[in-house]
Amino acid sequence: MERITIDVVSDVVCPWCYLGKARLELAIAEVQDEIGVDINWRPYRLNPDYPKEGVDQKKALAEKLGGEERVAQAHKMLTDYGREVGIAFDFEAIKIGPNTLDAHRLIHWAMIEGREKQDKVVAALFKANFEEGRNVGDHAVLLDIAEIAGLDRSVIASLLASDADRDLIVAEIKAAQEMGVNGVPFFIFDQQYAVSGAQTPDVLANALRDIAKAKAEARSGLN
Repeated sequence: MERITIDVVSDVVCPWCYLGKARLELAIAEVQDEIGVDINWRPYRLNPDYPKEGVDQKKALAEKLGGEERVAQAHKMLTDYGREVGIAFDFEAIKIGPNTLDAHRLIHWAMIEGREKQDKVVAALFKANFEEGRNVGDHAVLLDIAEIAGLDRSVIASLLASDADRDLIVAEIKAAQEMGVNGVPFFIFDQQYAVSGAQTPDVLANALRDIAKAKAEARSGLN
């Protein structure tokens, strides 16, 4: 069985990234008998200028998208897409548009303990923000998520209170942008092939199959 590593560049306040995660999981389920997949979650910030305490989400979105009507249209489309993959988007519940730097630090620390814990943290952050309307810039929320994912709450509390890995996250985002990532989600397969946007499960499954086939052919060519 071929193994493929996917680096997913995403932000936890990006609804398309949440959709992309769900669609990727469906694609992986489709090819699981033939291909093994390892996922690394990589940071990106849609709103790096937001203050630590966050902003008024509704007001900021209306300004960004060009009015409340545009926001409503986007939310309806995303809600419909979400329903197809088991996401219950509740945009009305989101009051605060957070600064996500600390959420990305938490994702990074989870990865140190393994991909499974990282995935649990990422899933919980998306759910907290988009389905429960919780502020994922709030340390209390982040600590609850860390604990649910099996991380040591007191260790994470002391890390959050410090500047640990802030520069690392900012540098990783800068490196992604220099590589050409200017929108998320962005999927990098085996550090060679890139797919941009929340593609449908069949597109992602076909990409996995094509890459697995190319790897197998390259290996047989070497033998």
